[in-house]
Amino acid sequence: MDPKPIAISGLKSACRIFLQDLQALPEEAFCKSFGDKVRTVADIVYEVNLVNEHVAIVIRGEQPFDWPEGGFIKAPEDFRGKDNVMRAFEASTEKILSTAETFSSEEFESPIQHDGGETTRFERYRFMSLHLWYHSGQLNFIQTLLGDDAWHWK
Repeated sequence: MDPKPIAISGLKSACRIFLQDLQALPEEAFCKSFGDKVRTVADIVYEVNLVNEHVAIVIRGEQPFDWPEGGFIKAPEDFRGKDNVMRAFEASTEKILSTAETFSSEEFESPIQHDGGETTRFERYRFMSLHLWYHSGQLNFIQTLLGDDAWHWK
């Protein structure tokens, strides 16, 4: 079985669902915090984009940046507003999907190194998909806190 189309298909699906979750949220959700320890939608998307960039750097065999210290990632002040956040996520999606296209199926199965040791590009793409699904659940929870319990996935 060819791992490349499996990895790309899974990631495309996760990105599509995540984007639909973002589209369903009202503008005020992007900066609203439900408590001192609760991250905003903008914070969540900023972290997702940062993880995607970090993984893409590792997949390309480049030296990754150091992960920010200090607990949960918070979005910078200029990363606010629904349109801005959605555009940034769409750009992140395009970048990680176009990065995948640069590798052969064999390279998807070849060992690479990352912070946790040896892995493959296939596993890193699977990780990005799982990470998106995890945060999609958080977006869905925020959606219900705002009174919307509808399914928005198409």
